[in-house]
Amino acid sequence: MKDEKTSNEMSSNVDISKRESLTKIATIGLATCATVKAPYVFSRNKTKLRILGTHVTLQEELRQQAMADLGIELQFEPRGSAAVLQKASVSPQSFDLYEQWSNSINVLWSSGSIQAIDKNRIKYWDEINNLTKTGKLTAEAKLGAGDAPYKILHVQEDDELGTAHTDRLSFLPYVHNVDSFGYNSNVIEKGTPYKTESWGWLLDEKHAGKVAIVNAPTIGLFDLALAAQARGLMTFKDIGAMSKAELDTLFDILIKKKKAGHFSGFWNSVPESIDFMSSNRVVIESMFSPAVSALNGKNIPAVYAAPKEGYRGWHGVMCLSSNATGAVKDAAYDYMNWWLSGWPGAFIARQGYYISNPQRSKQHLNQAEWDYWYQGKAAAKDLKGTDGKISVRKGDIRRGGSYEKRLSNVAVWNTVMPTYEYSLQKWYEFIST
Repeated sequence: MKDEKTSNEMSSNVDISKRESLTKIATIGLATCATVKAPYVFSRNKTKLRILGTHVTLQEELRQQAMADLGIELQFEPRGSAAVLQKASVSPQSFDLYEQWSNSINVLWSSGSIQAIDKNRIKYWDEINNLTKTGKLTAEAKLGAGDAPYKILHVQEDDELGTAHTDRLSFLPYVHNVDSFGYNSNVIEKGTPYKTESWGWLLDEKHAGKVAIVNAPTIGLFDLALAAQARGLMTFKDIGAMSKAELDTLFDILIKKKKAGHFSGFWNSVPESIDFMSSNRVVIESMFSPAVSALNGKNIPAVYAAPKEGYRGWHGVMCLSSNATGAVKDAAYDYMNWWLSGWPGAFIARQGYYISNPQRSKQHLNQAEWDYWYQGKAAAKDLKGTDGKISVRKGDIRRGGSYEKRLSNVAVWNTVMPTYEYSLQKWYEFIST
């Protein structure tokens, strides 16, 4: 999920030349609910809102609940990470809202595919915590390398994205989490969070032929870079802004591994990652939290690592299409506010994700759920995931601990680097080798 520079001409107009450039890049990428009513919502006469995103948030139960609460028609279009970014960057007319991760912001903003969000229309803005506002939940937290979301949230007076707070936002801060890798503890001995679990396990020859990586050049790249560094195969001056020479070295290592049969596959969606492990195709892989919950619900002992090197952090972004106007734009703001209204944040907590204003969602979680998902305490009882199946057993403690502890240990954020175009070339060379 950064050769492109932020456009000074961006308002509602689309910079055609930049879109043509992004089309070329994107073409490469293609190769490879309880009921709670929101009292502030008004009917929009069944306005249709088209939302382009991933399976992470575009779930049917969320769609049905939002339609019931908002009185609008929602059309969800979930795709894999690369396909979502490709379509959004070249076709703003094809969506009204975009949901993915913060590493897509620089691409979308420079392409002219999204417009600024009016902060004054975000009802719960004052409740949003400091993770996106200042970069830290606690004074001791690591900011993390790369595109920490607070660096790219605010639209500056010159239309650049930066840290000075303004009334114009490039995205709505909402869902977020830290990612690592998952492993089958029936095969790989369970490690100790922050002490023995390591990104280096992804490149350990003991797991050769049973390893999968997410097929997303702004995400999987960092999983593998962290792994190479953890194994002592190379080091980076700044892992969030790798040089071309560093990328050459990294991919020389990875291509040799791939030719030797180290990688079993590269997954494009959460369901595919679940299939990879549930079918025993892999025993360790890049993984997102919902996949771990789903596997545990199937009684497959997937463990979500808390790497001693730190997590790869991600922050969900909800972006407004540059083509959105009138009633559609109004409905989009309703939907954005709905996401921060409490129930949605509680729903996604049950698949391991956090929301930017968690206190409002707390009232929609029982005490055992809040204690486990946010406080890092042992589960007082069995807990169900979003699919209604038990995903947490009584006595379990969330891997990595509390919300504050996990988000204070980010090694690098999903990022579009200055060497973005070159990294794309190297990534697809690696995938197609």
